Amino acid sequence: MSNAEQRKRRSQLAPRREPVQARARERTRQILDTTGRLLEEVGLNDLTTILIAKELGVSVGSLYHYFPNKHAILYAMGEQWLASMTAALEELAGEDLEQLSLEAFLDQLLEKLIAVYREQRGLLPLVQAMWGIPELHELDERHDELVISHLMAMFARQGFTCPPNEMNRLSRTTLECCHALFLVIVNQKGIRSRRTRDDLQLMLLTMLQSHRNENRPGGRNDVEAP
Repeated sequence: MSNAEQRKRRSQLAPRREPVQARARERTRQILDTTGRLLEEVGLNDLTTILIAKELGVSVGSLYHYFPNKHAILYAMGEQWLASMTAALEELAGEDLEQLSLEAFLDQLLEKLIAVYREQRGLLPLVQAMWGIPELHELDERHDELVISHLMAMFARQGFTCPPNEMNRLSRTTLECCHALFLVIVNQKGIRSRRTRDDLQLMLLTMLQSHRNENRPGGRNDVEAP
C-alpha cells in the first residue's frame, strides 16, 4: 500500500473529534473499553455499533459523534495496543542490555510483552480484525515493523553478529513465535500459562543462541528479508 493510500485510509478511520476535553477523553475510553469487552463476549462478526451504543446507554448518533463506524473503533483500539507495545519495548531498550545474558534478556522481553497482551481486552478478535479486515491491514503491518525493528536493535546490543538480512529473519521468527504463543498464554491460567511461557523462552533461547555469532557475509546467497 502506498503512503498516499495509507493516509487516505487513516483519514477515513480517524475519530470524528479529537478528545481534548476530559469528558470527551473519558467517553472515548468508555467506547474502547466497552468494545473490547463486547469483542470477548460476542466476537467480531456480531459486534455492531448498535450493540456498542446500547451497552454504553447512548444513541447510535451519539456514538457517531466520536467514531464514524465500527472499523474506526477497532482501528483506535489497534493504535492503543501499538502504543502500549511501543512503550514496553522502549522501556526494555532503556535497560543495560549489553550486560544481560541472553536468557535474562528474553525473560524481560517476554514478561513485558505478555503484560501488554494481557491488558488488551478482546485481543484475539482484534488481532483477527487487523489481519482480516482490509481497512485494518496497515495496523498489522505497523505492528510487525515496530517489533522487528526493536528486536533487531536489541539483538545487536546483545552481541549478535549476524548480517542484516539474517538478523531480520531471526527477529521476524521471534515475533511470530511470541505472537502465536502469547495469544495462547493469555487464555491459560496458573501453572499451565507459566509452563507455556517457559517453553517459549527455552525455544527462543535455543534458536537464538545457535545463530548469535554467525558471521556469514551478506549477499546474493544470504537469507533475504521478507
